[in-house]
Amino acid sequence: MKAIVIGIMPQEQIRARILAIARGDYKPKPGEPKVWFTSMKSLAEVLSDENRALLKVISESQPESITALAAVTGRKPGNLSRTLRTMSNYGIVEMRREHRHVRPIAMATEFRIVAA
Repeated sequence: MKAIVIGIMPQEQIRARILAIARGDYKPKPGEPKVWFTSMKSLAEVLSDENRALLKVISESQPESITALAAVTGRKPGNLSRTLRTMSNYGIVEMRREHRHVRPIAMATEFRIVAA
């Protein structure tokens, strides 16, 4: 599984970068971060030790649903669902709808952090 490159930059600079890309003034290079956080603190909350362990469990057990993942991890489905939704917003987890279930898929278990 490929490592995700994560960048840390103030919100104003992230916004300016996105606008420059949208205008065509700037083209991101292949090794640049695709996921951005506004602070080291927010990054630490999303990629806490517990959440990185959760990503490893998802990667290894490949659960069919959030309920199945809750059974494996011993966490409550509601709490787990909130955590997975947050990680999904950053592109770290994919929440794939299959039939009547939502299947969590870990997009990465390794991360490279670039602070701007």
